[in-house]
Amino acid sequence: MRDIPNMPRWLGLAGLLPQFACAAVVWLGPPDWSAPAQRVAAIYAGLILSFLGGMWWGIAAGAPAAERRNALGWLWIAAVTPSLIALACLIPLALDAGPLEPSLVMLGAALLVSLGVDARLSALAPRWWMQLRVPLSVLLGAATLATALG
Repeated sequence: MRDIPNMPRWLGLAGLLPQFACAAVVWLGPPDWSAPAQRVAAIYAGLILSFLGGMWWGIAAGAPAAERRNALGWLWIAAVTPSLIALACLIPLALDAGPLEPSLVMLGAALLVSLGVDARLSALAPRWWMQLRVPLSVLLGAATLATALG
């Protein structure tokens, strides 16, 4: 990770702290704190998933190919998908309907699968992109799954 500029590296790592805290509360905290921690974890995972889509949208918009009609079509679609997944996963929270574990599993899986889009972006993204994205997505996805399984 030493090739990654300091700001993205440290801010990215700091972004893991809320989800790690939620997982710790679910696994180690009092039982009555588990449900609120899962709610916060679901909201945070949804926010980060949407943030990833926003980054992909920004990369697509800044790419020289963006000026060509229908260029990067896969990336425009990929950039919108995380927000739609996050919304679908957060509907049970909004409606107070059912357990959040399935939503947390889906959000954790989506964070892990996002690495496929990140990898396809490596030609358009900074050279250190995957060095940052892999640990952040793996750790955040794993913490989200841990929160679901706690």
